[in-house]
Amino acid sequence: MFDYHSIGKIKIYPFPKIPGSISFFATNFRCTIEYNNPFLYAEFIPILTGSLVKKVAIIMGSASDLPIAEKCTAKLKSLGIGYVAHVMSAHRTPDEAAEFASSAKEQGIGVIISIAGKAAHLGGVLAAKTTLPVIGIPCQGSDLGGMDALLSTVQMPPGVPVASMAINGGANAAIFAAQILALGDEELSKRLEADKKAMREAVLASDKEIQEKLK
Repeated sequence: MFDYHSIGKIKIYPFPKIPGSISFFATNFRCTIEYNNPFLYAEFIPILTGSLVKKVAIIMGSASDLPIAEKCTAKLKSLGIGYVAHVMSAHRTPDEAAEFASSAKEQGIGVIISIAGKAAHLGGVLAAKTTLPVIGIPCQGSDLGGMDALLSTVQMPPGVPVASMAINGGANAAIFAAQILALGDEELSKRLEADKKAMREAVLASDKEIQEKLK
């Protein structure tokens, strides 16, 4: 068995008159080749080794941010995108957050989503330690309605950008992450196009329903 974290095609070279079989399993994140005859030679030829194997990292500043993270994971799942999720505080575990960001690219991460409230410095801490795109979700707090987190997330200094979403904007963060990954993934791009088409059809259906009710 050969395991490849990429997508590609297979060339099979069987010896004459020797029975055997080969099977190919493919998903967005893994291809596996199995063959049951030692006289069959299978050569795997990678075609795409880019964003199809990339995951999204979701970093929460606190466990209380889980409801927003779940909006992200739900959308990522619907688009067939893998993810990892962690709780790391910019202020209480700054070393761990910085270490994760520094090694994220080697871990197969393509985009990082940070979720934090109040003095929401998490996105900036992560962005300072990586060249991967970082998306920040400011969370609504009990004191200032999330405006403190929004300003902390969006007001980054030159050279260390964080793409700030709306307050509690988990779904849009996931979609934006998918659009970044789709730049190198035609299949994901098609899924995003289908998602937009579905939204359009839902609005048109609502319009038709309202017009019928108001006749």
